[in-house]
Amino acid sequence: MLQHSLKLLRGTKSGLHLVKTKPLAHACASSSKLFSSMPGQEDAGKEFLNQVEEFYEKAAHLVRDSLIDRLPSRMPEADRIKKVDGILKVIKPCNNVLEISFPIKKDSGEYEIISAWRAQHSHHRAPCKGGIRFSPMVDEHEVKALASLMTYKCACVDVPFGGAKAGVALDPKLYSDNELEKITRRLTVELAKKGFIGPGVDVPAPDMGTGEREMAWIADTYSQTMGWQDINAHACVTGKPITQGGIHGRTSATGRGVFHAIKNFAEEASFMSMVGLMPGLGDKTFIVQGLGNVGFHSMRYLHRAGARCIGIAEWDGSIYNLNGIDPKEIEDYKIEHGTIVGFPGAEKYEGDLLTEQCDILIPAALERSLNADNAELVKAKIIAEGANGPTTAEAEKIFLKNNVLVIPDLYCNAGGVTVSFFEWLKNLNHVSYGRLTFKYEKDSNYHLLESVQTSLEKKFAKNSGEIPIIPNPEFETRIAGASEKDIVHSGLEYTMERSARAIMRSSMNYNLGLDLRTAAFVTAVEKIVKVYSEAGLTFT
Repeated sequence: MLQHSLKLLRGTKSGLHLVKTKPLAHACASSSKLFSSMPGQEDAGKEFLNQVEEFYEKAAHLVRDSLIDRLPSRMPEADRIKKVDGILKVIKPCNNVLEISFPIKKDSGEYEIISAWRAQHSHHRAPCKGGIRFSPMVDEHEVKALASLMTYKCACVDVPFGGAKAGVALDPKLYSDNELEKITRRLTVELAKKGFIGPGVDVPAPDMGTGEREMAWIADTYSQTMGWQDINAHACVTGKPITQGGIHGRTSATGRGVFHAIKNFAEEASFMSMVGLMPGLGDKTFIVQGLGNVGFHSMRYLHRAGARCIGIAEWDGSIYNLNGIDPKEIEDYKIEHGTIVGFPGAEKYEGDLLTEQCDILIPAALERSLNADNAELVKAKIIAEGANGPTTAEAEKIFLKNNVLVIPDLYCNAGGVTVSFFEWLKNLNHVSYGRLTFKYEKDSNYHLLESVQTSLEKKFAKNSGEIPIIPNPEFETRIAGASEKDIVHSGLEYTMERSARAIMRSSMNYNLGLDLRTAAFVTAVEKIVKVYSEAGLTFT
């Protein structure tokens, strides 16, 4: 009988680090990463984790003295130094890492062992939050790196979650829908048995290779098993379909967040002057790497704002049109043909599209797409990281030297976790946004117009009849009150704008110039340290 087994590997800051013994077989087929020559799978994961830790250590070193000075002056200086240094040590490692393997019976009747990991990086806020990705390239190190990024990302945009991530080592294209459902439901049970999922403990979300279908399976499995007595059971996961407790605007949230991130910095004259561009998005050219959910919605919103998409790079080919590619046309073509190759509205592009001339480059595929091999060739002046970790530390140094503005992933693609937070709150409140106020707002707006009309008629139209009050187009669209989608979009825009201002302040305070990644990490570290400082550390 095939079983999974667990052993206590080592103590960490929480005292738990569960890792399974080696699986009997590996579930994934070989696959190549998009558009980059990468080291081996295991090395790539380790390098990605080291890269995230390097970014953190740089920010922690920079902000350390300031954090010490902010502690109460009544504390002896030696105690303040020990406290800050201790908290900075606590933040860096992952709290818990769970490795799982379990069998599934495939449609062919054969049995296969599935390997998966869930990492919880930080519990300074609860619950932990992070997506579940299905990828043949995923490993423990990559999951830990992504969980770490989630902690800093949530802190950067003021979403009160700790960071987490899960990875399942498989290529979803090689499995039937029935097999994927079996894997997803079994994974949910395994996570629940170990306390790695729950509305107040750990809340997954979609990531690469997963979507609202898988999230619905997770919510149903949890609510029918471990959460059968919990009225908040469907808050155990976000990114669900609307009928299962999802929220309007979640599907496009990450791409919409990328758009707002670009817009906030593109409209800031001081940053645009440093890269040699005029403020604003009008007629700026951009290239998208990866036309998945994030890449497509980023393209769509930038197109509406007046920017022009001139190139798209996908795993099976790239296309280019200097006059622009229409988002709706390429969407329809990809839905019909399953690829962008052969799209009649653009030419096939040979070579590395990431190095083509453009104003804005959006890497929205996999990690480490921009590295030491191609960074010097990149001609874009703004790089907006739609993916997690697309820029290596070596590439970052080259971009800073060449005055390229890199809008970092922990801010740029935070739209998804922001709207996931809204969905989680909706599930806990058990009511849709706007439902209690929609009718009241609509009636109030009409009463306001009637009041203005009555006042004017009393003053100016005693003998000439009615004075019509005609709302302008902007008010006309809002007169019926805010829908759930309106509220979500407004909340996301406000979050991205406020977070951008915080990053800009950090950049100015620490004289970081175009180094927005360090500025974003500094912003996040300051907030996390404040939470630990005020809450204290349990049982230390």
